[in-house]
Amino acid sequence: MPKASIVVPAFNVAATLPATLNALLAQTFDDFEVIIVDDGSSDSTVAIAEHYLNDPRVRLVRQPNRGLAGARNSGIAAAQGDCIGFCDADDLWEPEKLAAHVAHLDQNPLVGLSFSGSALIDDAGHLTGLAQRPRLSGITSAHVFQRNPVGNGSAAVMRRAAQRALAWRPGFETERDWVFDETFRQSEDIECWLRLSLTTDWTIEGVPGLLTRYRINNAGLSAGVDRQYASWQRMVAKLRPLAPAFFATHEPAARAYQLRYLARRAISDGKGDQAVQLMRQSLRASLRPCLREPLKTGSTLAAAGMLAAFGPRPIAWASRIAAGRGPKPERNG
Repeated sequence: MPKASIVVPAFNVAATLPATLNALLAQTFDDFEVIIVDDGSSDSTVAIAEHYLNDPRVRLVRQPNRGLAGARNSGIAAAQGDCIGFCDADDLWEPEKLAAHVAHLDQNPLVGLSFSGSALIDDAGHLTGLAQRPRLSGITSAHVFQRNPVGNGSAAVMRRAAQRALAWRPGFETERDWVFDETFRQSEDIECWLRLSLTTDWTIEGVPGLLTRYRINNAGLSAGVDRQYASWQRMVAKLRPLAPAFFATHEPAARAYQLRYLARRAISDGKGDQAVQLMRQSLRASLRPCLREPLKTGSTLAAAGMLAAFGPRPIAWASRIAAGRGPKPERNG
């Protein structure tokens, strides 16, 4: 049995899958398998994946489209490793990433989820100069809820035992357990991380370095902001009954951070009026982000206001303040 498994959800990713697989197969830690989960692709994703099956470390699972969470769950069910990581099929891992996480989990038996910072890359795979540099230690449920230090789904490597603590099987499910909630098409990552923190004794910690290269995309942001916020609110509604006192204390600040984040996404897409509206909602929800991070909050307010007043052409720099140039499109249906 391999020590580690890497699950690669793949839905119509023919353009980026080779680079992702090449990066994973170049890991310095060599006791691992890669499980590609084709999630009902209609392009040449499967043909590309089959080309890699000559490598004994690579396996392919095929299924009708179930979404990103469903592809991850199928990969988890097929995985043999004690450590299970995730890499979306348009992201990249640095060669030393898996080694760092395996060592971290081996040396820290209470850690259930290990993660790293991420460098952001553009559509062409070039570094943008932007990065996610999160808190790495002393992470509480409040940190997960308010700031999501894990950052993105390709940053995480989980202990199998931690996944077992999260797993459940809906009554209609006949094939395998769920670790990620397949009813979510967005916010499935943060829902999983927060549920781990709220309902188990496993801790979440990071390792130093920007070991993930996370691809950002300019496409289709403005319509996605409303969907993303709706999904975040649904996540809160689902988990609130598990810890009512926790949510009563931390939800206002978490909502304010989420709205500020979405405002920055709107700025990236040149939607000034939407960004202003989101920042107003953020300030009404809580002043905590403003007090803790006055520069970031102030710069977001300024960029949103100038974008709304003058449009994107005179202030093209405004989008630079956002942590990326827009989220990934919904790749799994």
